Amino acid sequence: MVQRLSDILKRPVGDSDPEIVGVTADSRKVGPGFLFAALPGSAADGRKFIPQAVAAGAAAVLAPLHTPRAEAPVVRAHDVKRAYALAARAFYGSEPATVVAVTGTNGKTSVATFCRQIFARCGRQAASLGTLGLQLEGEDLTGPGLTTPDAADVARHAAELAGRGVTHLAMEASSHGLDQRRLDGLTLKAAGFTNLSQDHLDYHETMTAYREAKLRLFTTLMPRGGTAVLNADADDFGAFAAASVMHGQSVMSVGESGMGLRLVSRTAEPSGQRLHLLADGRDYDVLLPLAGDFQASNVLVAAGLCIAAGETVEAVLAALETLKGAPGRLQSVGSGPNGG
Repeated sequence: MVQRLSDILKRPVGDSDPEIVGVTADSRKVGPGFLFAALPGSAADGRKFIPQAVAAGAAAVLAPLHTPRAEAPVVRAHDVKRAYALAARAFYGSEPATVVAVTGTNGKTSVATFCRQIFARCGRQAASLGTLGLQLEGEDLTGPGLTTPDAADVARHAAELAGRGVTHLAMEASSHGLDQRRLDGLTLKAAGFTNLSQDHLDYHETMTAYREAKLRLFTTLMPRGGTAVLNADADDFGAFAAASVMHGQSVMSVGESGMGLRLVSRTAEPSGQRLHLLADGRDYDVLLPLAGDFQASNVLVAAGLCIAAGETVEAVLAALETLKGAPGRLQSVGSGPNGG
C-alpha cells in the first residue's frame, strides 16, 4: 500500500510530496517510507523521537505547530492527534459499513460484546474491538489490549475487517482514547453512553475534564444525523442528551426511565431474568440469560445501538435471549441440583 503524503493528509504539503508506505506514532515501528506522527503525551513528547524516526527512514513527519525543521519534511497541525487519526484512516482507506461505539465508566466491554452478538444473530458479519481485543463472532483475532487502541491500529483493524467481509463493528470508546483522538478517523452510525462515576482522575484530574472527554464521542466524533443511545437512568443522562441534541443527533433513551426502549419490570429467574420491555408502543417479554440489574442496563444500551444501526426491534429483542456475557463479567459457572 503506497500513497502520496498530500492524499493522506488531504492538503497541499509543498514541493516535497513523498510516497508513504506506513503510518505510526511509535518511532520503533518506523521503516523507510513511513509517516511518523510526533505526538505530545503525558509521559513522553514524540518530538524528541523525530531524529530516531528520520534515521530509520521516515519519509515525513506529522507534528504540532512550531516544531522545528528536520531532515525529512515536517507537516504541522493544530490538533496533531486528530490529524494523525484522520491520516491513518485515509491511508488504510476502508472500514466496515456500520460502526457503533460506546463510552461510560462501566459496561463498555459488555455492550460492545453484546452488540457483536446481536448483529451476528441478525445475520450480519460482525466484530468488536476493545479491552478483550479484536473479536469476530466465534473468533479471537487479537488478545486483550488497550480499551481503545492507537489511532493507526484502529484504522488498520477496521480496514482488515472490511477486507474480510465484516459489515458491522462495535467499538469501546475509553476516555483516554477519546481525549487522545484515537477514534477520530471512524465514521459512526450510532454512539452509546452507559454511566459516569469517579475514575481515571490520575489522568483527567477533574470530573469535569473526565466528562468532557466522554462527551467528545457525541460532540465531535458522531456526525449530525446519527443516533445517541443513552442510559436514561444514569445521573449524567441530561448532560449527554443535551450535547447530542445540540450537535444534531437524535436521542434514544433506554432503561427504566427510557422513552425509546423502556424497562417496565424485571424478574429474576433460575436461568437469568425476565424483562418486560416497551418499545414503539408495543410490549415485549424477553428471557435474558444473564443475571444482575447492571447487565440488564448494559443489554438495553447494546440493543438500542443495534436498533439505531438499522436492525428491527423484533430481531434485536429476540437476539437478547441468546446472549452470552463478556468473559470475566459475572459469568455463570454452572448449575445443578446442588448449586454446583
